Amino acid sequence: MTSLNATVIVVRLIVAFFLQRELTELTGKAGYAKIGSLRNLGQILMSLTSFGTFNGVVKYVAEYKEDREQLQRLFSTTFVFTILGSALCFAVLFFGSGWISEYFFYTREYEYIIKLVSVIVPFISIQRVFNGIVNGLSRYKKFAAIELTAYLLGAALTLILLYNYDLDGALIAIAVIPVLQVIVMLFIFIKVLREYVQFSKLKLATPFAKRLLAFTVMSVASTVLMNLVEIDIRSVLANRLSESDAGIWTGMTTLSKNYMVFSSALFTLYVIPKFVGIKTQNDFKKEVGVIYKTLLPLFAVGMFIIYFMRFLFIEYIFIDFDGMAPLFKWQLAGDFVRLATLVLIHQFIAKKLVWNFVFTELVSVALFFVLSRYLITDYGVEGVVIAHLIRYAVLFVVVLLLLIRYFRKNPDRPDDLTSESNNS
Repeated sequence: MTSLNATVIVVRLIVAFFLQRELTELTGKAGYAKIGSLRNLGQILMSLTSFGTFNGVVKYVAEYKEDREQLQRLFSTTFVFTILGSALCFAVLFFGSGWISEYFFYTREYEYIIKLVSVIVPFISIQRVFNGIVNGLSRYKKFAAIELTAYLLGAALTLILLYNYDLDGALIAIAVIPVLQVIVMLFIFIKVLREYVQFSKLKLATPFAKRLLAFTVMSVASTVLMNLVEIDIRSVLANRLSESDAGIWTGMTTLSKNYMVFSSALFTLYVIPKFVGIKTQNDFKKEVGVIYKTLLPLFAVGMFIIYFMRFLFIEYIFIDFDGMAPLFKWQLAGDFVRLATLVLIHQFIAKKLVWNFVFTELVSVALFFVLSRYLITDYGVEGVVIAHLIRYAVLFVVVLLLLIRYFRKNPDRPDDLTSESNNS
Protein backbone atom coordinates (compact mmCIF):
# COMPACT_ATOMS: atom_id res chain seq x y z
CA MET A 1 0.00 0.00 0.00
CA THR A 2 2.91 2.31 0.78
CA SER A 3 4.44 1.62 -2.64
CA LEU A 4 1.15 2.29 -4.44
CA ASN A 5 0.57 5.47 -2.47
CA ALA A 6 4.15 6.61 -3.13
CA THR A 7 3.61 6.23 -6.88
CA VAL A 8 0.47 8.38 -6.74
CA ILE A 9 2.20 11.02 -4.62
CA VAL A 10 5.23 11.21 -6.93
CA VAL A 11 2.96 11.87 -9.92
CA ARG A 12 0.97 14.38 -7.87
CA LEU A 13 4.12 16.19 -6.79
CA ILE A 14 5.40 16.51 -10.36
CA VAL A 15 2.08 18.02 -11.47
CA ALA A 16 1.82 20.10 -8.28
CA PHE A 17 5.26 21.64 -8.81
CA PHE A 18 4.33 22.80 -12.30
CA LEU A 19 0.94 24.04 -11.06
CA GLN A 20 2.49 25.97 -8.15
CA ARG A 21 5.02 27.54 -10.52
CA GLU A 22 2.27 28.89 -12.75
CA LEU A 23 0.16 30.05 -9.79
CA THR A 24 3.00 31.88 -8.05
CA GLU A 25 4.28 33.45 -11.28
CA LEU A 26 0.90 34.66 -12.53
CA THR A 27 -0.81 35.64 -9.27
CA GLY A 28 2.17 36.91 -7.23
CA LYS A 29 2.69 36.61 -3.49
CA ALA A 30 -0.44 38.58 -2.51
CA GLY A 31 -2.61 36.59 -4.91
CA TYR A 32 -1.13 33.32 -3.66
CA ALA A 33 -2.07 34.29 -0.10
CA LYS A 34 -5.70 34.62 -1.27
CA ILE A 35 -5.51 31.16 -2.84
CA GLY A 36 -4.30 29.84 0.52
CA SER A 37 -7.25 31.46 2.30
CA LEU A 38 -9.75 29.88 -0.12
CA ARG A 39 -8.16 26.48 0.45
CA ASN A 40 -8.55 27.04 4.20
CA LEU A 41 -12.24 27.76 3.64
CA GLY A 42 -12.51 24.53 1.64
CA GLN A 43 -10.98 22.54 4.52
CA ILE A 44 -13.39 24.11 7.00
CA LEU A 45 -16.36 23.28 4.79
CA MET A 46 -15.22 19.66 4.35
CA SER A 47 -15.64 19.32 8.08
CA LEU A 48 -18.80 21.38 8.64
CA THR A 49 -20.86 20.20 5.65
CA SER A 50 -20.50 16.57 6.72
CA PHE A 51 -20.74 17.39 10.46
CA GLY A 52 -17.12 16.23 10.79
CA THR A 53 -18.09 12.58 10.38
CA PHE A 54 -15.22 11.57 8.05
CA ASN A 55 -13.10 9.74 10.64
CA GLY A 56 -16.25 8.22 12.14
CA VAL A 57 -17.27 6.84 8.74
CA VAL A 58 -13.75 5.42 8.26
CA LYS A 59 -13.81 3.78 11.71
CA TYR A 60 -17.30 2.27 11.52
CA VAL A 61 -17.10 1.12 7.91
CA ALA A 62 -13.86 -0.68 8.82
CA GLU A 63 -15.55 -2.18 11.88
CA TYR A 64 -18.92 -3.14 10.35
CA LYS A 65 -18.00 -3.88 6.74
CA GLU A 66 -19.54 -7.36 7.12
CA ASP A 67 -22.66 -6.11 8.92
CA ARG A 68 -24.90 -4.53 6.27
CA GLU A 69 -27.64 -3.62 8.75
CA GLN A 70 -25.26 -1.55 10.90
CA LEU A 71 -23.78 0.05 7.78
CA GLN A 72 -27.23 1.11 6.61
CA ARG A 73 -27.88 2.75 9.98
CA LEU A 74 -24.53 4.50 9.70
CA PHE A 75 -25.24 5.78 6.18
CA SER A 76 -28.75 6.98 7.10
CA THR A 77 -27.26 9.08 9.88
CA THR A 78 -24.54 10.55 7.66
CA PHE A 79 -27.21 11.24 5.00
CA VAL A 80 -29.16 13.39 7.49
CA PHE A 81 -25.98 15.09 8.71
CA THR A 82 -24.86 16.02 5.17
CA ILE A 83 -28.28 17.54 4.40
CA LEU A 84 -28.24 19.62 7.59
CA GLY A 85 -24.57 20.60 7.24
CA SER A 86 -24.93 21.57 3.58
CA ALA A 87 -28.09 23.61 4.20
CA LEU A 88 -26.55 25.54 7.10
CA CYS A 89 -23.28 26.22 5.26
CA PHE A 90 -25.15 27.33 2.13
CA ALA A 91 -27.24 29.83 4.11
CA VAL A 92 -24.25 31.31 5.96
CA LEU A 93 -22.06 31.55 2.84
CA PHE A 94 -24.70 32.87 0.45
CA PHE A 95 -26.27 35.47 2.71
CA GLY A 96 -23.02 36.40 4.48
CA SER A 97 -20.86 36.41 1.35
CA GLY A 98 -19.82 40.05 1.79
CA TRP A 99 -18.29 39.90 5.28
CA ILE A 100 -16.90 36.38 4.62
CA SER A 101 -15.09 37.70 1.53
CA GLU A 102 -13.70 40.55 3.61
CA TYR A 103 -12.56 38.14 6.33
CA PHE A 104 -10.81 35.72 3.97
CA PHE A 105 -9.57 38.10 1.25
CA TYR A 106 -9.48 41.52 3.03
CA THR A 107 -11.91 42.88 0.41
CA ARG A 108 -15.50 42.36 -0.80
CA GLU A 109 -14.25 42.02 -4.35
CA TYR A 110 -14.51 38.22 -4.17
CA GLU A 111 -18.05 38.04 -2.84
CA TYR A 112 -19.04 36.15 -6.01
CA ILE A 113 -16.49 33.42 -5.18
CA ILE A 114 -18.11 32.89 -1.77
CA LYS A 115 -21.55 32.62 -3.40
CA LEU A 116 -20.16 30.11 -5.91
CA VAL A 117 -18.73 28.04 -3.05
CA SER A 118 -22.13 28.13 -1.32
CA VAL A 119 -23.70 26.40 -4.32
CA ILE A 120 -20.94 23.77 -4.34
CA VAL A 121 -21.28 22.77 -0.65
CA PRO A 122 -23.45 19.65 -1.29
CA PHE A 123 -20.67 18.24 -3.48
CA ILE A 124 -18.12 18.99 -0.75
CA SER A 125 -20.13 17.01 1.82
CA ILE A 126 -20.88 14.10 -0.57
CA GLN A 127 -17.22 13.84 -1.58
CA ARG A 128 -16.14 13.76 2.06
CA VAL A 129 -18.56 11.00 3.08
CA PHE A 130 -17.86 8.84 0.00
CA ASN A 131 -14.14 9.28 0.60
CA GLY A 132 -14.65 8.01 4.14
CA ILE A 133 -16.31 4.86 2.76
CA VAL A 134 -13.40 4.25 0.35
CA ASN A 135 -10.91 4.64 3.19
CA GLY A 136 -12.90 2.51 5.63
CA LEU A 137 -13.01 -0.35 3.13
CA SER A 138 -9.23 0.06 2.60
CA ARG A 139 -9.66 -0.17 -1.17
CA TYR A 140 -6.12 1.03 -1.88
CA LYS A 141 -6.17 0.69 -5.67
CA LYS A 142 -9.55 2.37 -6.03
CA PHE A 143 -8.45 5.15 -3.72
CA ALA A 144 -5.25 5.68 -5.72
CA ALA A 145 -7.18 5.84 -9.01
CA ILE A 146 -9.72 8.31 -7.60
CA GLU A 147 -7.06 10.54 -6.02
CA LEU A 148 -4.85 10.69 -9.09
CA THR A 149 -7.62 11.16 -11.66
CA ALA A 150 -9.39 13.86 -9.64
CA TYR A 151 -6.13 15.69 -8.95
CA LEU A 152 -5.05 15.69 -12.60
CA LEU A 153 -8.45 16.94 -13.78
CA GLY A 154 -8.48 19.62 -11.06
CA ALA A 155 -4.96 20.75 -12.01
CA ALA A 156 -5.93 20.95 -15.69
CA LEU A 157 -9.04 23.01 -14.89
CA THR A 158 -7.01 25.33 -12.64
CA LEU A 159 -4.41 25.94 -15.36
CA ILE A 160 -7.03 26.59 -18.07
CA LEU A 161 -8.91 29.13 -15.96
CA LEU A 162 -5.68 30.65 -14.61
CA TYR A 163 -4.33 31.29 -18.11
CA ASN A 164 -7.60 32.85 -19.20
CA TYR A 165 -8.72 34.77 -16.10
CA ASP A 166 -5.59 35.07 -13.87
CA LEU A 167 -6.27 35.02 -10.10
CA ASP A 168 -10.06 35.02 -10.53
CA GLY A 169 -9.81 31.95 -12.73
CA ALA A 170 -7.65 30.10 -10.20
CA LEU A 171 -10.11 30.88 -7.40
CA ILE A 172 -13.08 29.71 -9.49
CA ALA A 173 -11.27 26.46 -10.33
CA ILE A 174 -10.45 25.75 -6.68
CA ALA A 175 -14.10 26.41 -5.78
CA VAL A 176 -15.53 23.92 -8.31
CA ILE A 177 -12.95 21.11 -7.92
CA PRO A 178 -15.23 19.22 -5.43
CA VAL A 179 -17.71 18.71 -8.29
CA LEU A 180 -14.99 17.01 -10.33
CA GLN A 181 -14.00 14.88 -7.35
CA VAL A 182 -17.57 13.58 -6.88
CA ILE A 183 -17.92 12.78 -10.61
CA VAL A 184 -14.63 10.87 -10.63
CA MET A 185 -15.49 9.00 -7.44
CA LEU A 186 -18.89 7.93 -8.78
CA PHE A 187 -17.38 6.85 -12.09
CA ILE A 188 -14.66 4.69 -10.50
CA PHE A 189 -16.32 3.56 -7.26
CA ILE A 190 -20.06 3.43 -8.00
CA LYS A 191 -20.26 -0.39 -8.14
CA VAL A 192 -18.66 -0.77 -4.72
CA LEU A 193 -20.80 2.04 -3.30
CA ARG A 194 -23.97 0.30 -4.49
CA GLU A 195 -22.75 -2.90 -2.89
CA TYR A 196 -22.39 -1.30 0.53
CA VAL A 197 -24.84 1.63 0.39
CA GLN A 198 -28.48 0.87 -0.37
CA PHE A 199 -29.43 4.34 -1.56
CA SER A 200 -33.14 3.49 -1.89
CA LYS A 201 -33.28 2.49 1.79
CA LEU A 202 -31.67 5.61 3.23
CA LYS A 203 -33.91 7.15 5.89
CA LEU A 204 -34.20 10.54 7.52
CA ALA A 205 -33.14 8.95 10.79
CA THR A 206 -30.08 9.24 13.00
CA PRO A 207 -29.54 5.94 14.88
CA PHE A 208 -25.76 6.49 14.82
CA ALA A 209 -25.99 10.15 15.83
CA LYS A 210 -24.50 9.82 19.33
CA ARG A 211 -21.50 7.87 18.06
CA LEU A 212 -20.83 10.17 15.10
CA LEU A 213 -21.30 13.41 17.04
CA ALA A 214 -18.18 12.52 19.01
CA PHE A 215 -16.26 12.75 15.74
CA THR A 216 -17.99 16.05 15.00
CA VAL A 217 -16.48 17.47 18.18
CA MET A 218 -13.05 16.10 17.21
CA SER A 219 -13.27 17.52 13.70
CA VAL A 220 -14.26 20.99 14.91
CA ALA A 221 -11.39 20.92 17.41
CA SER A 222 -8.85 20.00 14.73
CA THR A 223 -9.82 20.96 11.17
CA VAL A 224 -12.03 24.00 11.79
CA LEU A 225 -10.00 25.64 14.55
CA MET A 226 -6.67 24.95 12.84
CA ASN A 227 -7.78 26.50 9.57
CA LEU A 228 -9.20 29.54 11.38
CA VAL A 229 -5.86 29.98 13.12
CA GLU A 230 -4.03 29.74 9.78
CA ILE A 231 -6.30 32.46 8.37
CA ASP A 232 -5.64 34.60 11.44
CA ILE A 233 -1.86 34.15 11.14
CA ARG A 234 -2.00 35.04 7.44
CA SER A 235 -3.93 38.18 8.39
CA VAL A 236 -1.38 39.06 11.10
CA LEU A 237 1.49 38.64 8.59
CA ALA A 238 -0.33 40.82 6.06
CA ASN A 239 -1.05 43.56 8.62
CA ARG A 240 2.23 43.56 10.56
CA LEU A 241 4.52 42.86 7.61
CA SER A 242 2.91 42.66 4.14
CA GLU A 243 0.66 40.51 1.94
CA SER A 244 3.85 39.35 0.20
CA ASP A 245 5.09 37.88 3.50
CA ALA A 246 1.71 36.20 3.95
CA GLY A 247 2.15 34.74 0.46
CA ILE A 248 5.66 33.45 1.29
CA TRP A 249 4.36 31.57 4.34
CA THR A 250 1.44 30.24 2.26
CA GLY A 251 3.97 28.93 -0.28
CA MET A 252 5.85 27.08 2.47
CA THR A 253 2.69 25.54 3.92
CA THR A 254 1.48 24.55 0.44
CA LEU A 255 4.72 22.66 -0.22
CA SER A 256 4.36 21.01 3.19
CA LYS A 257 0.76 19.97 2.52
CA ASN A 258 1.75 18.47 -0.82
CA TYR A 259 4.23 16.01 0.66
CA MET A 260 2.18 15.44 3.83
CA VAL A 261 -0.66 14.13 1.62
CA PHE A 262 1.35 10.90 1.55
CA SER A 263 0.94 10.44 5.31
CA SER A 264 -2.71 11.52 5.49
CA ALA A 265 -3.67 8.84 2.96
CA LEU A 266 -1.84 6.19 5.01
CA PHE A 267 -3.58 7.30 8.20
CA THR A 268 -7.10 6.89 6.86
CA LEU A 269 -6.46 3.87 4.62
CA TYR A 270 -4.27 1.89 7.00
CA VAL A 271 -3.64 3.33 10.47
CA ILE A 272 -7.25 3.94 11.65
CA PRO A 273 -8.61 0.57 10.37
CA LYS A 274 -5.56 -1.19 11.90
CA PHE A 275 -5.81 0.55 15.28
CA VAL A 276 -9.55 -0.20 15.44
CA GLY A 277 -8.73 -3.92 15.66
CA ILE A 278 -5.92 -3.61 18.23
CA LYS A 279 -6.96 -4.52 21.77
CA THR A 280 -3.78 -4.54 23.90
CA GLN A 281 -0.88 -2.25 24.70
CA ASN A 282 1.69 -4.71 23.34
CA ASP A 283 -0.09 -5.01 20.00
CA PHE A 284 -0.31 -1.22 19.81
CA LYS A 285 3.41 -0.83 20.51
CA LYS A 286 4.29 -3.43 17.86
CA GLU A 287 2.11 -1.73 15.24
CA VAL A 288 3.49 1.73 16.03
CA GLY A 289 6.99 0.27 15.76
CA VAL A 290 6.21 -1.14 12.30
CA ILE A 291 4.74 2.17 11.13
CA TYR A 292 7.68 4.17 12.49
CA LYS A 293 10.25 1.83 10.91
CA THR A 294 8.47 2.08 7.56
CA LEU A 295 7.54 5.76 7.43
CA LEU A 296 10.04 7.79 9.44
CA PRO A 297 13.21 6.78 7.53
CA LEU A 298 11.35 7.31 4.23
CA PHE A 299 10.22 10.77 5.31
CA ALA A 300 13.65 11.66 6.69
CA VAL A 301 15.29 10.91 3.33
CA GLY A 302 12.60 12.82 1.46
CA MET A 303 12.91 15.84 3.74
CA PHE A 304 16.71 15.95 3.42
CA ILE A 305 16.30 15.93 -0.36
CA ILE A 306 13.76 18.77 -0.19
CA TYR A 307 16.01 20.79 2.12
CA PHE A 308 19.09 20.50 -0.11
CA MET A 309 16.97 21.34 -3.16
CA ARG A 310 15.27 24.34 -1.53
CA PHE A 311 16.91 26.93 -3.77
CA LEU A 312 15.85 24.97 -6.87
CA PHE A 313 12.27 24.91 -5.56
CA ILE A 314 12.37 28.68 -5.15
CA GLU A 315 14.01 29.31 -8.53
CA TYR A 316 11.82 27.04 -10.63
CA ILE A 317 8.56 26.56 -8.69
CA PHE A 318 7.94 29.38 -6.22
CA ILE A 319 9.02 32.19 -8.50
CA ASP A 320 10.41 35.24 -6.67
CA PHE A 321 9.64 33.69 -3.24
CA ASP A 322 13.24 34.17 -2.02
CA GLY A 323 12.04 34.72 1.54
CA MET A 324 11.03 31.03 1.72
CA ALA A 325 14.65 29.77 1.97
CA PRO A 326 15.12 30.29 5.76
CA LEU A 327 11.75 28.65 6.45
CA PHE A 328 12.60 25.18 5.11
CA LYS A 329 14.64 23.86 8.05
CA TRP A 330 11.99 24.75 10.64
CA GLN A 331 9.03 23.56 8.54
CA LEU A 332 10.66 20.23 7.62
CA ALA A 333 11.79 19.53 11.19
CA GLY A 334 8.32 20.40 12.46
CA ASP A 335 6.65 18.14 9.88
CA PHE A 336 8.90 15.22 10.85
CA VAL A 337 7.90 15.53 14.52
CA ARG A 338 4.32 16.11 13.39
CA LEU A 339 4.29 12.78 11.50
CA ALA A 340 5.52 10.87 14.56
CA THR A 341 2.88 12.62 16.69
CA LEU A 342 -0.03 12.06 14.29
CA VAL A 343 0.58 8.30 14.24
CA LEU A 344 -0.03 8.24 18.01
CA ILE A 345 -2.98 10.67 17.87
CA HIS A 346 -4.85 8.33 15.52
CA GLN A 347 -5.22 5.91 18.42
CA PHE A 348 -7.55 8.49 19.98
CA ILE A 349 -9.63 8.49 16.78
CA ALA A 350 -9.63 4.70 16.39
CA LYS A 351 -10.76 4.17 20.00
CA LYS A 352 -13.02 7.25 20.06
CA LEU A 353 -11.15 8.83 22.96
CA VAL A 354 -12.90 12.12 22.33
CA TRP A 355 -11.65 14.24 25.21
CA ASN A 356 -8.05 13.08 24.82
CA PHE A 357 -8.19 14.06 21.16
CA VAL A 358 -9.91 17.38 21.79
CA PHE A 359 -7.44 18.25 24.56
CA THR A 360 -4.40 17.57 22.33
CA GLU A 361 -5.88 19.56 19.45
CA LEU A 362 -6.67 22.51 21.69
CA VAL A 363 -3.11 22.41 23.05
CA SER A 364 -1.78 22.28 19.47
CA VAL A 365 -3.94 25.15 18.20
CA ALA A 366 -3.32 27.32 21.26
CA LEU A 367 0.46 26.81 21.10
CA PHE A 368 0.58 27.64 17.40
CA PHE A 369 -1.66 30.69 17.80
CA VAL A 370 0.21 32.18 20.77
CA LEU A 371 3.75 31.28 19.69
CA SER A 372 3.22 32.53 16.12
CA ARG A 373 1.94 35.92 17.23
CA TYR A 374 4.78 36.24 19.76
CA LEU A 375 7.61 35.07 17.47
CA ILE A 376 6.48 37.11 14.43
CA THR A 377 7.50 40.23 16.36
CA ASP A 378 11.16 39.15 16.60
CA TYR A 379 11.59 36.77 13.67
CA GLY A 380 9.04 37.85 11.06
CA VAL A 381 7.73 35.07 8.82
CA GLU A 382 10.35 32.68 10.19
CA GLY A 383 8.70 32.97 13.61
CA VAL A 384 5.61 31.11 12.34
CA VAL A 385 7.57 28.02 11.26
CA ILE A 386 9.62 28.08 14.49
CA ALA A 387 6.27 28.02 16.32
CA HIS A 388 5.23 25.07 14.12
CA LEU A 389 8.26 23.02 15.32
CA ILE A 390 7.88 23.93 19.00
CA ARG A 391 4.19 23.08 19.14
CA TYR A 392 4.67 19.57 17.71
CA ALA A 393 7.65 18.87 19.97
CA VAL A 394 5.47 19.74 22.97
CA LEU A 395 2.46 17.91 21.55
CA PHE A 396 4.43 14.68 21.04
CA VAL A 397 5.23 14.59 24.77
CA VAL A 398 1.62 15.41 25.71
CA VAL A 399 0.19 12.65 23.47
CA LEU A 400 2.73 10.12 24.73
CA LEU A 401 1.79 10.86 28.35
CA LEU A 402 -1.93 10.55 27.59
CA LEU A 403 -1.40 7.17 25.89
CA ILE A 404 0.69 5.87 28.80
CA ARG A 405 -2.10 6.98 31.15
CA TYR A 406 -4.76 5.31 28.95
CA PHE A 407 -2.98 1.95 28.77
CA ARG A 408 -2.20 1.92 32.48
CA LYS A 409 -5.91 2.30 33.21
CA ASN A 410 -7.00 -0.08 30.43
CA PRO A 411 -4.14 -2.51 29.66
CA ASP A 412 -6.36 -5.04 27.89
CA ARG A 413 -9.52 -3.01 27.35
CA PRO A 414 -11.68 -4.11 24.39
CA ASP A 415 -12.90 -1.54 21.95
CA ASP A 416 -15.49 0.79 23.44
CA LEU A 417 -18.10 -0.13 20.86
CA THR A 418 -17.67 -3.84 21.52
CA SER A 419 -18.35 -3.10 25.17
CA GLU A 420 -21.38 -1.03 24.25
CA SER A 421 -22.85 -3.79 22.11
CA ASN A 422 -22.27 -6.41 24.86
CA ASN A 423 -23.90 -4.19 27.47
CA SER A 424 -26.89 -3.56 25.23
